[in-house]
Amino acid sequence: MLEYPVINPIALQIGPLAARWYGIMYAVGFSAAWFLARRRAARPGSGWTANQVDDLITWAVAGVVLGGRIGYVLFYDLSYYLSNPEQILSIWRGGMSFHGGAAGVILVAWLYGRSIGKSLLEVGDFVAPLVPPGLLAGRLGNFINGELWGRVTDAPWAMVFPTGGPLPRHPSQLYEAALEGLALFVILWAYSTRPRKAGAVGGLFLIGYGAFRFSVEFFRQPDAQLGFVAMGWMSMGQVLCLPMIALGLFLMLRKGAAAA
Repeated sequence: MLEYPVINPIALQIGPLAARWYGIMYAVGFSAAWFLARRRAARPGSGWTANQVDDLITWAVAGVVLGGRIGYVLFYDLSYYLSNPEQILSIWRGGMSFHGGAAGVILVAWLYGRSIGKSLLEVGDFVAPLVPPGLLAGRLGNFINGELWGRVTDAPWAMVFPTGGPLPRHPSQLYEAALEGLALFVILWAYSTRPRKAGAVGGLFLIGYGAFRFSVEFFRQPDAQLGFVAMGWMSMGQVLCLPMIALGLFLMLRKGAAAA
């Protein structure tokens, strides 16, 4: 068993102002997305300008935050927030949904794409490889916070989390960081270096994230307020991944436009 490295969730505090590691990780993720987007836009024939990248990332930040919060409220704890609507905007207390954030980004991509004459698939293909570094940073933030831990196990790398009771558990946040963050980034970045048909890069992201998340959910403790929501063994995360994988397969296998 490994010892969980207890880290103060507050990285820096000056009077009443506190910078939390979780918020810092979000900033790292958005900064990485902007940096990588600028690099992609600089490729010959990318069809993107630096100003378009800046605008897109700005709007994507809003899509992630608003969509992530709304998704968590709707998918994971609706009854609580219906009884406590004043808590809906209390993002600093935790509670963000990747699937909600993804929906927010898709909406932003569609709206912004229309404003600059690009299709949703074209914008999606550009954005997809930028997402995994943010997922990596976010899962590291979950690990630092000691939240979203895994199921009880006797694996030699198990950890006892401060909020997870006395039994050792899978550090599932690190599994997700490695798969959804690092591995998915390498796959998408390499795949997107060559011309692909419209929707292929975005489709690979949907398949890759969906498959990795679905797999890790077998090691992650289901949300206490939900438990298993389908077939007696499927978590909400797994249920939400199924349409992602289906849509990704459709985008990759369909007969689309030729590669640019």
